[in-house]
Amino acid sequence: MNPPKIFILPKKATGEARIVSLLNPRYARPTRYLVCPETGIYELTKVAAPKTTPRSWLIECSATGALAGKTDEDDVELGTYITKGADLFVATPIDPLFLVLPALAAASKSEKRFFLSSDDHFDSILQDSPHLAEVLRWGNVRRVLESRMAAACETSQGRDELMFRFSEEKLLNELVSKAKKMADQPLPKSMEEKFVTKVLEAPMLGVKREATLSVSRSQGESVLTPDSETTPPTVESSESQSSASSLASATSDPSEASTAATSVTEESTITTVTSTTEVVAATLQASEEITKLQRLRTAFQFICSSYVMPAQAAELKTMLEERKSSLADFAPLDDYLARIAKMRQDALAARSMGDYSRKRVVDDEEAAERAEKKRKKEEEDKRKKAGQSRGVRDLQKVNTRGMKKMSDFFKKK
Repeated sequence: MNPPKIFILPKKATGEARIVSLLNPRYARPTRYLVCPETGIYELTKVAAPKTTPRSWLIECSATGALAGKTDEDDVELGTYITKGADLFVATPIDPLFLVLPALAAASKSEKRFFLSSDDHFDSILQDSPHLAEVLRWGNVRRVLESRMAAACETSQGRDELMFRFSEEKLLNELVSKAKKMADQPLPKSMEEKFVTKVLEAPMLGVKREATLSVSRSQGESVLTPDSETTPPTVESSESQSSASSLASATSDPSEASTAATSVTEESTITTVTSTTEVVAATLQASEEITKLQRLRTAFQFICSSYVMPAQAAELKTMLEERKSSLADFAPLDDYLARIAKMRQDALAARSMGDYSRKRVVDDEEAAERAEKKRKKEEEDKRKKAGQSRGVRDLQKVNTRGMKKMSDFFKKK
């Protein structure tokens, strides 16, 4: 019995939904999909834990639902179960158009393209898609597939059925329309940061600024009377030293009103403070239009890399670049990216000139690191030798050249 797996299925999927094997539109090999005759087709995305942190699921099955119709032996075996890995399968809707692309691509390989019925297109991939013939008989699955085929094909009404002929231009229009819907709002955070923000980020430019401030502080000794005043310290910007003059006064008659002589001596000290600040600023900023164009290109490339065969995806990308005016004009984005590339080259060249002065420092650090590793290895070897017995040390000195190893006597003959 196969081990149980964990699935997250849509609520609107009915009980008639089944997991079947259909041809993968990207890699042209059978892949599992969830097909519901009423609500559509869903792709199964596997979410796995990283190998560095192995995890597992603890599953406890109830006596109803999945175990209905099972034997007692199965009930005991599925009562509780621990999976080997923590894999999780999530079912998300997929456009049926992508599932019929392999059939349309097979018909487009011939030099002359004819209008063919849907059965003729499906017959070309029946051998590689084991369950397709059965799926076409379910509910309205055939009608849904034919309606999506019309989005990428030229149609012609025959006597009793609709005929289809593959058109790259209609497929390109459909994919660009999907990409524009994705680009109307920010992409998922990881994609937005990796494929939009970092791609459009201009190199940072560091500018050093120096500011000089001179402070003059006065120090002195004074003998003051109640009528005397203290001279406040002064702050100057000039680099000079000044001294205050001394003032002395004396009384001429002891009978006169006594006045105290005041003597003030000041010395001015100038302190120069120099501060260096480094201002880091972006040399170029992407506009909203440039950001939207990069988001659109990223969304289009994501769709092509996920659901379109490589050869067909390359052809669609070439067609999109040639039809800039009608679908999307990436000229402003290309100009911006070219400017950023040139700025990065200039910044790299300027940085390489300054690396010569730091080369010796780096070499010294590497030499010190190598010496530290060598010292640790020697200490470890000494520790191992100290734990060995005398007999083991003596055996290591024995010349065993030409002798057979013990394992040679126990090999199979």
